[in-house]
Formats: sequence, C-alpha cells, structure tokens
Amino acid sequence: MGLPSQKRTKSSARRRASHFALKKPSVLVCKNCSASILPHRACPKCGYFKGEKKVPAKNISKK
Repeated sequence: MGLPSQKRTKSSARRRASHFALKKPSVLVCKNCSASILPHRACPKCGYFKGEKKVPAKNISKK
C-alpha cells in the first residue's frame, strides 16, 4: 500500500499548501446601472447582459 516512508516536514507541507488559498472573484461593472456583477451573468439589478435586456425584472433574484 502507498504509505509515506518519511514524515513531511513543516516547510515542505507549507510549500505544498501554498496554492490552496482562495482567489478573489473577478467583478465587473454593469454598463447599464453601474452595479457590481460577476462575468458572463446578467445583472441582478437591471437584468441586462451585453447591452440587451435578457432577464425580466420579476425573475431577477433578490440575493
């Protein structure tokens, strides 16, 4: 069975785990209402996506 033959040192473990940190999500600004939005998604406030109304106002989530 695959068992470690030697203990992983603290520095080695920290070097290995250096890529585990979370990255900040990229946030864009809506061109219609200047709200913060995630890329490739319709604006939750106005429902616009790439300059066109894509989502009706009543179906927009209230998160």
